[in-house]
Amino acid sequence: MPIVDDAYTFGCIAAANAISDVYAMGGEPIMALAILGWPVDTLPSSLARRVLEGARSVCATANIPLAGGHSIDSKEPIFGLSVNGRVQLAHLKQNNTAKEGDVLFLTKPIGLGILSTAAKREQIEAEDLKLLYTQLTKLNSIGAQLGKINAVHAMTDVTGFGLGGHLIEMAEGSNLTAIVDYQKVPKLACIKNYITKNIFPDATSRNWKSIESKLTIDANVDVLEAFKLLPDPQTNGGLLIAVDPNHVSEIRALFEANGYGDFIEPIGKLVAKEEKVMIVR
Repeated sequence: MPIVDDAYTFGCIAAANAISDVYAMGGEPIMALAILGWPVDTLPSSLARRVLEGARSVCATANIPLAGGHSIDSKEPIFGLSVNGRVQLAHLKQNNTAKEGDVLFLTKPIGLGILSTAAKREQIEAEDLKLLYTQLTKLNSIGAQLGKINAVHAMTDVTGFGLGGHLIEMAEGSNLTAIVDYQKVPKLACIKNYITKNIFPDATSRNWKSIESKLTIDANVDVLEAFKLLPDPQTNGGLLIAVDPNHVSEIRALFEANGYGDFIEPIGKLVAKEEKVMIVR
């Protein structure tokens, strides 16, 4: 469903979000089909065309065709893509195959859910709205290159369950514990301004309840901030990557070469299973 007012941008965001699922498994997208639900009695079809135009533009960036699709009359506008991708089985990345000692990287800052909520409430600064749109429409295309690196043991995209939920899913599925250096987790630079105004999505509390028994937060960490950021639901969030510690320099070089220089610092590591699935320090 729309998380922004502009129809074209909505189409871009929905397309980027769908295509990123393929990148998150180390694959390359090859084709997309559109799925559109539109309230024809309340919204003009011209807006639906703008949604599709936005989706086509992102598909073009990903070098794939938007090859058709399906539309229905619905009470609320909904839009997404069904995306086919291709990957060699040896390069297929999963979220439950991390190994003890792996180093963790994240390719986008967290806080998108908070900014999206600020936009919905019309409490977002104009420059921050531009930043939000940029983040929401950025493709995780580097995932296709990461898929070809054997030292990348596990990978997933951070979406609706937030960084905390998806990292716990990775660690738990791999029978490990994640140690997170909270200060090194990339966060949107403007996000504290909205946290102090107590702006965050309703889903944050639900996400927190699902993970709070599985994690512990050290006393030196700002717990109130962490509560709002770790479970913050992301739309088209970054890639969470578990990498062999002996190949960190290779990942850093790849990041630098592809414009990810801000994300070359690991955010944590995976260790042998402890009582808690995630430890935030």
